[in-house]
Amino acid sequence: MKSLSIAVLAFSLAAAVSARADSVIVLNSEEASYSIIDRATRTEITRLPVGREPHHLIASPDGKEVLIGSTATNELLGLDIKSGERKRLVKDIIDPYHLGFSPDGKWFVTTAYRLDHVDIFHADGFKLAGRIFIDGLPSHLAFDADSKTVYVTLQQSGRVAAFDLATQTLKWNVPVGNAPAGVLMLPDNKRLLVALTGEDGFVTMDPTNGAVTGRLQTGKGAHNFWPKGDGRHYFLSNRVEGTVSLIDTQGEPKLVGSIRIPGGPDCMDITPDGKELWVTQRFLRRVAIVDIAQLKVVGSIPVGKSPHGVFMLKAGAPAQQGGPVRAASTADDRK
Repeated sequence: MKSLSIAVLAFSLAAAVSARADSVIVLNSEEASYSIIDRATRTEITRLPVGREPHHLIASPDGKEVLIGSTATNELLGLDIKSGERKRLVKDIIDPYHLGFSPDGKWFVTTAYRLDHVDIFHADGFKLAGRIFIDGLPSHLAFDADSKTVYVTLQQSGRVAAFDLATQTLKWNVPVGNAPAGVLMLPDNKRLLVALTGEDGFVTMDPTNGAVTGRLQTGKGAHNFWPKGDGRHYFLSNRVEGTVSLIDTQGEPKLVGSIRIPGGPDCMDITPDGKELWVTQRFLRRVAIVDIAQLKVVGSIPVGKSPHGVFMLKAGAPAQQGGPVRAASTADDRK
């Protein structure tokens, strides 16, 4: 009873903390906390508790809320997307490792990396439509532009699976390479990119049948994508090599830039003005700041243990097709 009272008090006190107008949220996945950073001063304002093992977070379809998934406590924490104020706690969302809304806002999907299943919810009210058990450590996810299919990488088995959202059934399940992680549907809705963390680049797939149609070398431990914002260029973190690649996807994808970022670069977000890329450094307990024009690291801020997802407050907007779910612990952890 005493521990419960303390937990309730902690939540109430934390709820009173509001972020500044230009704040950034960083999830500390092995510390059960999230940091709020003032972007102007590049300092951590505060560090607040959240469930256990928070890994990824995403904006709600209406652009009013950011949801943090806590995998070990089976819950979602909803924050006001402008102030960072705690708004609600959604219980009984089982092992929400990766999470995302379909482009039409109708479906909400989570992957249970620890428990080997994919959950498809009706987004309005988070009512479970179907749970699909599938071996292989379901990890990252992406949707097609029509909101008919969700694509899920299976890190342990080296495969990618496609599921029909309306019927919650498997469409295809194919091998792609060692430890697939980040997955991205390009704006043309005809090419799916899949990063191979166990290799040194990514593959291009045909989303209709899973056929591998191309491959590009970027760096060892290719892990997660993030859009530059022009519908053409995407960043890709190479976690083992310690670099972030810039990819041009017009025509055949090609490497057009590289940034050296030590300490296991992982999840990313871009400031509202489009000038800075923020990258979590999983093994250094820091988040790096990259000047996009120069493709150069211009700062690095200490945060908590194993920082994973990163999110710009005040940058919230309805989920856009073409951008990945906001994000995936140590050197031998491929998550």
